[in-house]
Amino acid sequence: MDAISRRTLLGAGLGAGAIIALPGAASANVSTAQDSGLRTDPFTLGVASGEPSPDGFVLWTRLAVDPLAENGLGGMPTRPVVVAWEVAEDARMARIVARGVRRTTIDEAHSVHVEVSGLRPGREYFYRFRAGRHLSMTGRTLTSPAPRETPAALAMAFASCAQYEHGYFTGYRRLAEDHPDLVLHLGDYLYEYRKDSYVIDGGNPRDHAGPETVSLEGYRQRHAQYKSDPDLQAAHAIAPWLVVWDDHEVDNNWADDVPENMNAAEQNDTLERFRLRRAAAFKAYYENMPLRASSVPTGPDMKIYRTLQWGQLANFHMMDTRQYRDDQLAGDGWKKNVAERLAENRTITGDEQEKWLLDGFRSSTQQWDILGQQVFFAERDRDRAPEVDDVSMDGWDGYAASRRRITQGWVDANVRNAVVLTGDVHRNWANDVKVDYKDPQSPTVGTELVCTSITSTGNGNGATSDPVQAWNPHLKFYNDQRGYVNTRITKESMAVDFRVLDYVTTPGSPVGTKASFRIDDGVPGLQPAG
Repeated sequence: MDAISRRTLLGAGLGAGAIIALPGAASANVSTAQDSGLRTDPFTLGVASGEPSPDGFVLWTRLAVDPLAENGLGGMPTRPVVVAWEVAEDARMARIVARGVRRTTIDEAHSVHVEVSGLRPGREYFYRFRAGRHLSMTGRTLTSPAPRETPAALAMAFASCAQYEHGYFTGYRRLAEDHPDLVLHLGDYLYEYRKDSYVIDGGNPRDHAGPETVSLEGYRQRHAQYKSDPDLQAAHAIAPWLVVWDDHEVDNNWADDVPENMNAAEQNDTLERFRLRRAAAFKAYYENMPLRASSVPTGPDMKIYRTLQWGQLANFHMMDTRQYRDDQLAGDGWKKNVAERLAENRTITGDEQEKWLLDGFRSSTQQWDILGQQVFFAERDRDRAPEVDDVSMDGWDGYAASRRRITQGWVDANVRNAVVLTGDVHRNWANDVKVDYKDPQSPTVGTELVCTSITSTGNGNGATSDPVQAWNPHLKFYNDQRGYVNTRITKESMAVDFRVLDYVTTPGSPVGTKASFRIDDGVPGLQPAG
């Protein structure tokens, strides 16, 4: 692999949001696309890559000369625009190894998805786009290792929950500066709320454009507002991403065909109208993410659960805990002694996804099996009394039998190292995973790492303990700050750093490591770092 230093990528002289400085003369090397007829820069939403395979990856961009246009079409003309793309082995784009053109249309909001193939496994590449005389920033990406290869290490970062109104996306910028090789986003990439309907203490430092997102126009506009942020663009341009949604990409706490509230103003009053809302959200999500054509939505249905193999080092099982779940019991929040949550037929994954995951465990030969999913997995009981359960109906506690089947499934399959990655709760946690949380002697069989939010709920108070840990001894770490999680995965261990920011309500916070842990090969559970 051609090495390139972080200084080359993030050094002086970069334009706002750019990852790699591009000499003006470099444009002569880009594949020729027809004159776009666009007078202003259409690459205002940046570039991205994702879904790495041993011979390629997905490249993404979306053209928008006016990102916040109310019709969601970014100020683009109704006619098609041809976009050229190219991939190189070097950051200066001198050694081109693949190139081509795509015809973008208004029906897809002028988004571009290129599924590149024919490249070498386990390599670093660089890419960019051109529309007429306009040139995009350059991004860095990677192919995954060959199927039978075990790479020495993988630097993987994961994040979730970026509420634009609640702060600045400095966490994404710091993540890019840490130079990961793979980024997982675990949901709540954007929030659907209209301006000032979700307000933090002290007031929101930024505002959403447009009303609550219920239409295709609204979701497209909201995605464009988020993608316009230069810090988010930096994180997308540094490495390939694997993405899954949670709830706010559609509607808070939605479950299959059931919205959070039955409300005609939010297109949630009938099953048919909510399915139309979901279809709009899914179409906009695909248009704005580096996903393969296998995830193109069909109306209100879109398959995003899939497995990505990183050689023999790791499997990443990316899950969907919204589209197939049973509705939450007793409302969506915390409830005491809800016996129905233990019902054997309750599911958070649906039967087909559960079978896919259990089959994946049985066929795995990888060192690490990593679940990229959305909501709190380990049991988290807020009531000290052993005879009282006070748990969240929205997380896996509301679907206890479903959790047990998944956990027992990796135990029965002799999965070597099972690690669950989680977002959603806007706090850092690190937990030991058990099959039976009621049995004090139940062995630890896996590990859960919960990342805090990028911005959601504001700065945080810096607390490093939660009272529930006293009677939930498997909950090992807690922190209330914003940030993300870095990992370094090898055959021997997974090193984990919880990276946190001092503040997000103003831009430019430094980042530090609040806590570090280690998961040793063949030893489930958390160990102190070192």
